[in-house]
Amino acid sequence: MHLEELQRLLAGGEDSQHQFKREITHPDSLAAELVALSNSGGGQIFVGVEDDGRISGLSPQQVRAFNQLLSNTASNNVRPPIHPSTQNIATEQGVVIVVTVAAGLNQPYMDAQGRVWVKNGADKRHVTSREEMQRMFLNAGLIQADTLPVPGTSVADVDWAAFDAYYRKRFNQPCPEAEHTASLASLGLLKDQQLTLAGVLLFGLQPQRWLPVCMVKAVAFYGNSIGDTQYQDSEDIDGTLSAQFQRSFAFIKRNLHHVQNGRGFNTLGELEVPPIALEELLVNALMHRDYFDSASIRILVFRDRIEIISPGHLPGNLSTEDIQHGKTKRRNPILSEHAAHLLPYRGLGSGIHRARQAWPQIELQDHRSGNEFRAVVARPKPTTQVIAPAGIGAEGTRPPATPEVTDPVTDLVADPVVRLLRVLVDGALPPSEIQHRLGLKHRPTFRANYLHPALAAGWVEMTLPDKPTSRLQRYRLTEAGQALVPPQQGHNP
Repeated sequence: MHLEELQRLLAGGEDSQHQFKREITHPDSLAAELVALSNSGGGQIFVGVEDDGRISGLSPQQVRAFNQLLSNTASNNVRPPIHPSTQNIATEQGVVIVVTVAAGLNQPYMDAQGRVWVKNGADKRHVTSREEMQRMFLNAGLIQADTLPVPGTSVADVDWAAFDAYYRKRFNQPCPEAEHTASLASLGLLKDQQLTLAGVLLFGLQPQRWLPVCMVKAVAFYGNSIGDTQYQDSEDIDGTLSAQFQRSFAFIKRNLHHVQNGRGFNTLGELEVPPIALEELLVNALMHRDYFDSASIRILVFRDRIEIISPGHLPGNLSTEDIQHGKTKRRNPILSEHAAHLLPYRGLGSGIHRARQAWPQIELQDHRSGNEFRAVVARPKPTTQVIAPAGIGAEGTRPPATPEVTDPVTDLVADPVVRLLRVLVDGALPPSEIQHRLGLKHRPTFRANYLHPALAAGWVEMTLPDKPTSRLQRYRLTEAGQALVPPQQGHNP
């Protein structure tokens, strides 16, 4: 570094990577600065510089004393020891020592008192949060959340039927009852006579009894904003990881549209987003979330996109570009090992690549400050053309099928809305009766795929719009709905 570069850096002021010190004489103060930089991506300390960037300089005696202090502190007062480099730059005011500290490979680093420091802007702070400390150990690969025992659990909390089925499938032989406990331990599912986090999530009878935040919260909105006051579907999804995967996938599917794509009129059609893409992203969220973080996985279905949000940013120095090219770092190795036999998971770092191959309109967002990872899946843009079903509209004809995804709110090619309109042609009905006449047993499906799209399109209205949850609520056709469905067609939903 030349004097001109030094002056340029000093003119920029202090920040998280550049610290100014007129003089440092105490090993504890120096150790705190070294630890903070090592834990926060590295940086430089400029000794012989005032806080405002003016050079005060060091005498030859001060230079010798500081170099000795630095050598002793880096070896004896920082754990594990670090190896900073120094450069002496001569100025008219005296020598400025530039201490360069690399980003530590063995984080977290701590001082002689066992305190962990990190940079906080131009300052530093002492890490006191257990969660943050755990996360630092996790990122360093020193501990894995899924290997830790869950206090209060025991073999009595195991779903042995599920475990036995898994064991037989994986090892092609039954697990003798007398070897249950030993088998759990050997597979990393039991430690110190307590189930590990992996054991609870994979084979626990009631996982959320012990791990209440290890679940999925799913919401489907009418519009494109999380601030919308109304939603069309929601579900808190608990159970084992296998159950969470199945129910989460079902939630997404029932809140997406289907495309005819040349299939018969009476078939369900194809999902608007390839299922393989959704499967891979769901499995990725369940397998690689940060289980030290006290937050749940979130699934948000909007009109224009799907967001799958998992707690925990990418581990280590991994970037979104890295994982798209197959690079990986297993955060939960025990879960990953067993998931290959329970979920559509291969564990080769290829999941994101397969998802983007099937559906390129996927944006990956790694939010380190918020400690979360988002997969944003763009939904196909709906058409604005209203396609009338057979028997509805001019001369009862149907326009040619379009390969584009059509929106059931504005596109009557979706049979569910048509059937609903025909049920209501004779007059207002309560939702339970409508559901019964349609032959539907699953209420969320009825509301998401039949009722809510018809309401949003303006073809159906409430008799008590000011009291949407009233037990006296009825639904009836609007004038627009009546115009679409002639009375003589209403008797065959």
